[in-house]
Amino acid sequence: MEARRTMDAAGALGLVGFSTLLAFNQVVVKITNAGISPVLGAGLRSVLGVIVVLGWVALRKRGALAGMGQTVRGGLLLGLLFGAEFVVLFLSLDLTTVSRASIVFYSMPVWLALAAHFLLPGERLSRTRALGLVLAMAGVGWALWAPESRGAGDWRGEALALVAAFLWAGIVLSLRLTDASKLTPEAQLLWQLGLSAVVVPLIAPLFGPVLRAPEPVHVAGLLFQGAVVVGIGFTGWLALVKRYRASDVASFSFLSPVLAVGFGWLFLGEPVGPHFIGAMALVAAGIVLINRR
Repeated sequence: MEARRTMDAAGALGLVGFSTLLAFNQVVVKITNAGISPVLGAGLRSVLGVIVVLGWVALRKRGALAGMGQTVRGGLLLGLLFGAEFVVLFLSLDLTTVSRASIVFYSMPVWLALAAHFLLPGERLSRTRALGLVLAMAGVGWALWAPESRGAGDWRGEALALVAAFLWAGIVLSLRLTDASKLTPEAQLLWQLGLSAVVVPLIAPLFGPVLRAPEPVHVAGLLFQGAVVVGIGFTGWLALVKRYRASDVASFSFLSPVLAVGFGWLFLGEPVGPHFIGAMALVAAGIVLINRR
C-alpha cells in the first residue's frame, strides 16, 4: 500500500474550504427537504453529480475513468456505502436541527482514526494525536450537550447521524483497503454516485411522499448540492484522501460541525449559546494536536 504524506499548508487550506462547504450544505439540505423528500433528494443529487463528473472528465481529464471495469468489487462497496450514508444523513436532517445532526455526523474522524490505528500502515495513534481526538470529541460533546439547543433536537435524528458517520468512515477505509484505491478521484466518485443515482430514487417512495410542494428555492438547493458539493467538492476531497494520511484528512472534519452550528444560527435561527465558543476552542486545539508531525 502506498504511504501517504503528512498534512501541509496546501492540504490544510483545501480541507478548510471543503469543511466550510459541507457545513453550509447541511443548511441547504434542511431547506431542500421542505420541498423534496430526503431520500429522493439524495438520489437526485447523485444523478446531478454523475452528470457533472462525466462532463468534467470529457472536457478536461480524458482517461480518468480507466480501470473501473477491473475494480467492480471495491466500486460496488463504495457505491453502497455512499448511497446509504446520504439517505441516512438526509433523513437525520429531516428530524433534528442542522447543528445537532452535524455535530454527531462529524464525529467520523474518531471512528476512522480508531479503525486506521489497526488497519492502515503508518497511521497508529500517538499519545499526542490521541489527546487531540479526545479534545476534539469533548468539544463536539460539549456543543451537543448545550442546553440552548437540546430542546430543538430529536434523538432519532441524532442516532441516524451517528450511523451516517460510521458509513462515511467506511468509505474512507474502502478507498484505502480495496482495489478502488488504484482509481483516480473521478473514477472513485463515479462509482459512488452511479450506484446511488440508480438505486436511491427507486426506493424513495418507500419513505413516504417524494414531493412536498417544491418551489424554486428547493430546486436551486438540489442543483447546488449536485453541481457544487458533489461534482466539485467531493472530487477535491477524494484527491486529498489519495495524497494525505486518512486520519489527518478526517481530522479537519471537526471544523464542519462548528461551522454548521454558526450557519444554522445565521440562516435558520437555530438556538446557539455561549457554549459554542468553548466548544470551538476545544475542536481547534484537537485539530492542531492531531496534525502535529
